[in-house]
Amino acid sequence: MVVFDNRGMPSAPPSAPPDARPTPALRLAHKAWTLLQADSARSIALAEQVLQLPDADATARAWAQLVLGFNRLNLATPADALALLEPARQAFDALHDRAGALLAETGIARAWWRQGKLKKAHERLHQLRDEGLRVLRNEQRGVLLNAMAGSYSVAGDSEQAFAYMASALHDTRPSRAPGFEVALHCNLANELLQLGDGQAALVQVDEGLVRCRRLTNPRLLSALLINRVIVLTELGRAREALRDIDEIRAIPADEQGRGRNASSFETLAIAALRAGEVELGRALVAEAGVAHHEPITDEQHDLVQARALLTVAEGHPEQALAFMLALRERLLSDGTTSIDDGLSLRVQSNGLELLSELAEHLGDTALALTALRGWQRVQARRADKASRARYRAAALQTELMRLHRKLEEQEARRRETEQARQELQAINDQLSRKVQEVEQLQDALREQATRDALTGLFNRRYLNDTLPAMAALARRDGKPLAVAIIDLDHFKTVNDEHGHDAGDRLLAAFAQQLLGDCRISDVVCRYGGEEFCLLMPGTRAASAARKLGLVLARWRQQVFDHDGRQLQGLSFSAGVCDSTQAGPGGQAMLKAADDLLLIAKRDGRAQVRVRRSAAAT
Repeated sequence: MVVFDNRGMPSAPPSAPPDARPTPALRLAHKAWTLLQADSARSIALAEQVLQLPDADATARAWAQLVLGFNRLNLATPADALALLEPARQAFDALHDRAGALLAETGIARAWWRQGKLKKAHERLHQLRDEGLRVLRNEQRGVLLNAMAGSYSVAGDSEQAFAYMASALHDTRPSRAPGFEVALHCNLANELLQLGDGQAALVQVDEGLVRCRRLTNPRLLSALLINRVIVLTELGRAREALRDIDEIRAIPADEQGRGRNASSFETLAIAALRAGEVELGRALVAEAGVAHHEPITDEQHDLVQARALLTVAEGHPEQALAFMLALRERLLSDGTTSIDDGLSLRVQSNGLELLSELAEHLGDTALALTALRGWQRVQARRADKASRARYRAAALQTELMRLHRKLEEQEARRRETEQARQELQAINDQLSRKVQEVEQLQDALREQATRDALTGLFNRRYLNDTLPAMAALARRDGKPLAVAIIDLDHFKTVNDEHGHDAGDRLLAAFAQQLLGDCRISDVVCRYGGEEFCLLMPGTRAASAARKLGLVLARWRQQVFDHDGRQLQGLSFSAGVCDSTQAGPGGQAMLKAADDLLLIAKRDGRAQVRVRRSAAAT
């Protein structure tokens, strides 16, 4: 997956007095910096022009070197980038310009990243963070904060990655650094795909592409298109990616043959081979083999997987299995390896899936089963990370949408005539309505995914996502978390004697009563059929059982009329436990509560059971 570096622009040279006027050379260097995302070719040209000026001052030359160094982070090798970033840092140090030096050091850390020194880069960025937040201006902070987001992404901490992306977006003024939000779409898509949310990743890539085509930045366009190819392949739609592959290969390189993200040819090869285009896949594997590859584990493994897929297509599955067996140890890693040696969850998942397929095809059932179990463990880790990062990701996406509207408004204000401003305002209003419609639709879809249609309560899917987080929070705060499972007694009899409509009305009525008897902080879910689950933070099992005893008493007093026939004498059985009894794990608490529920039903129903004591009604 391609992660794109974001940059901000200082409004004035940090080393200059507040009233100092920048030299013409420094103004050119600043202009080059602002164009890094919007027009990369012009940015490079302006920076090179500064370095050729005989009267360029030291500050201007340092900024020009910084611009070229950041450009080479994506266009060239890390060594090429370091050859400019190191002198820039030394120049800023000599000028006592900490802001410039911090930006240069951030770029140096990015170069280490590309060299596979991920841990070293991560640690260096952490060393820079506190001083950077103190020294750097808002526009400059986006550089450091986005680099921090990338380092956490590599470390597998999506929650922190999203948080730093949001901070970078907040502190950067996109009007001063055009293209920042486009790069952020690229990085956000990368992180969402790591968590297994391909559909959301595709939305971000497509939004980024729409906006990138308004810029003049082939590097950024290439990065977005590569990410789109990967996303479509992950979604099983590799054939749709073939047009994107053609566009990527048509993007011209610079005079050194750089600029098409050559290190990603292997991912394009995987897509082509998954789409059944063997000749294209063979050509891309060959290109990947001759391209310079940085020692990054993901890229190395993608290339091996591409070669394995090619040998399968050529009729040599045994050779393909041999390729994948060379990766076996790392693929089956439990995630405890160092950052430098570790795989992203996406690449690890794909590798295990391919290894399992090949082993099964060749009759090695033991290996196939081992790989499948490893794949299941990886998917569980992805789901866990996604659950913890979901809310930060949603907040970041919302902030991006707000930014888009702000940028459109700024564009409208730049129009020369009132008529043009009015026309653009009308377009912006229409876009805002469409965005709101999309937001409402997304909200409705999210609600449908987590709500039970009959009762309006949260469903089991929501429970499975929420319980681990609530259990972890309870453990962190040293507070109990009570879990109750409730089963309506003799519900089948109601359905049999009065019909399913009566049963549905009864379920809905009980759901409403349960909601009314619970706190805002409690989570009420329909567990399945006539079963309900209640999560009560900060509550011990005994207190929860007493509360449910009162709910049971109220429920037994209810009388329902259905087609002239009365339903009365209703009851339920429940089992209750808390995190101090069953342990902090969500599944352990669910099992304990379910066991207690079975005891309650066995002992005559219409009662609430809690470990070591019973609250019966």
